[in-house]
Amino acid sequence: MSGRLQDKRVLVTQCSAFMGPAVVELFRAEGARVVADDRDLRAPGACERAVADAGELDVLVANLAHPPEPSPVEQIQDTDWHTLFDMLVHPLMRLVRAAAPALIARRSGKIVVIGSAAPLRGIARNAAYCSARGAQLAFVQAAGLELAPHNVQLNAIAQNYVQNSTYFPDGLLASERFQRHLERNVPARRTAEGWESAELALFLASNKSDFITGQVIPFAGGWA
Repeated sequence: MSGRLQDKRVLVTQCSAFMGPAVVELFRAEGARVVADDRDLRAPGACERAVADAGELDVLVANLAHPPEPSPVEQIQDTDWHTLFDMLVHPLMRLVRAAAPALIARRSGKIVVIGSAAPLRGIARNAAYCSARGAQLAFVQAAGLELAPHNVQLNAIAQNYVQNSTYFPDGLLASERFQRHLERNVPARRTAEGWESAELALFLASNKSDFITGQVIPFAGGWA
């Protein structure tokens, strides 16, 4: 490896879920000092403590995940709706709010959000999930504009069909039904491996992406 994040201090949230394992592995291989955090970010003050406990950050990777809770729109439960926003939306704002002052003061820093391509196209029976993921992307686009003048870059990966234990576990990938679904719906006709998404996250976390901010980057094999 080439040390693309050599000695950068990086906080990765929900490190054992979604893209956390792939990001932690690649970033450490590239020389980063990764703080792999797995605390429940719904608890009052948890996001602020995660940022404070990580020390002087160069990079925040807001890796946030929760199962979709699918249902027809007329049957969406308030509890499912609130859970998705409590897991995916509110922690993102709080993490960025906590990390931003130090990054702004130092005039240097990266925030990478691992999000979903679901709101870019919409998925039937998943209006609640698409709404929560869409709120993440809207926040990135607006907050990224505010941070840009301070040389702090905030961007999101809007991914789908990427191998991970939360949404696309091995058992699902191996099923014939899912393989037929890929053939019909994903132009690339395959899923991405976790390291491929982690490579995009690493690029956005590096100084090679200094002119990219407030952007939502689809990563879904042509699906979005």
